[in-house]
Amino acid sequence: MERREFLKACLTMGALGAVSRLSPAFAGMELPKKNRTSGTAKSVIEIWIWGGPCQLEAFDPKPEASYDYNGGHKAIPTNVEGIQISEYMPELAKIADKYSIIRSMTHPHRGHESATYLMQTGRMPGGGITYPAIGAMLAMLNKGNVRHNLPPYVALTTNKGRFSECGFLGDRYAPFSTGGRPEAGRFEVDSYSPAGGATRADMERRFALLNQLDTFAAEGKGAPVVEQFGKAGDEARTILFGKAAEIFNLALEPKEVRDRYGMTRFGQSCLCARRLVEAGVPYVTINASGWDTHKKHFESLNRIAPEMDRAVAALIADLSERKLLDQTIVWWTGEFGRTPKVDWHAPWQGGRNHHSNCFCAMVAGGGFAGGKVVGTSDATTDNVATRPVSPADLLGSIYELCGVNPGLPFPPNPIGLKSPILESKAETRLREIYL
Repeated sequence: MERREFLKACLTMGALGAVSRLSPAFAGMELPKKNRTSGTAKSVIEIWIWGGPCQLEAFDPKPEASYDYNGGHKAIPTNVEGIQISEYMPELAKIADKYSIIRSMTHPHRGHESATYLMQTGRMPGGGITYPAIGAMLAMLNKGNVRHNLPPYVALTTNKGRFSECGFLGDRYAPFSTGGRPEAGRFEVDSYSPAGGATRADMERRFALLNQLDTFAAEGKGAPVVEQFGKAGDEARTILFGKAAEIFNLALEPKEVRDRYGMTRFGQSCLCARRLVEAGVPYVTINASGWDTHKKHFESLNRIAPEMDRAVAALIADLSERKLLDQTIVWWTGEFGRTPKVDWHAPWQGGRNHHSNCFCAMVAGGGFAGGKVVGTSDATTDNVATRPVSPADLLGSIYELCGVNPGLPFPPNPIGLKSPILESKAETRLREIYL
């Protein structure tokens, strides 16, 4: 290849990298009107506590249990009379009137992969079909809300990696993983930020050089393939220099706002999620790692829990102040909880293992009421005491509040599946905490 041709190829491929994976692919299915509900939530922010958060150090503390269960940690009052949460969550305690707690989540799977699949799809693993996660479904059905060449399903900053979240819908509905470090001075997002720290001026010069070298476009002007190629280049410029890139530019936020969320990866991911739903993105996942605390559980929590508490409280309060909470669902949970009894022996040194019999979740906004509690656990959270809630019950409620009836069949799809979107009973969904 001659030097001239090599330059043309490199510049063109760099400019078009974003286009190959973004907006042109998101043409998809429509949901029949009969499948719609009266729910009006436009976006969902999923806070996925990857690895499994312990219910006792979150929304279901047991201060009356023995040290072997609570590790000596206390419950604190919230701004809602009668509701207490863990002392690890002082900021969330101040805004308990804006969210509801589910203390009776339960399912039978204790492996990360199978439990994640179940919590994300509402389906038991197996059977030869990989169902799409709720994020892929809502992205497909609500993609019309998205503006500024943004994808309808965004993962901050990595995918879960436990299963194919797009399922049988195909890669076009897979989450767009941003990569990068939102807490850094410059949040470099794959496909939305020039590679290698290049500035806008650098990219303008590169595009100008490309135009000078691109005799192919001039010679083939009018040919369909050349026109399509040029259109892709124009879209790449729009993505790199337009509003979409600004959404990921957290430096545009006032310092006090960034500080409110915390200058951590998780905190700034929460801030970015707020900016994305402002731009109409239907589904945003924040994948928070570090919660698989088999060893030295309390030492780990001392480090990561304050970051989570601060950022989630800031996100919910910020959405509320901007009048976005009523149209945005926030849900917080992991694939399961942790064993109630602490293992103090070597090699665990105060660790908690996987526990799915009884764990907790939190929901806010988008039609969910605040200041409520669903279900109860027993004295140690070993088991559900009242009102068991399955993954399908939780996901079915989110679907309903997003305007989708999960009990009716899938819209036309690549494999011709005619089963219900979700096999859940209407009477077990969380309607007691709908507004």
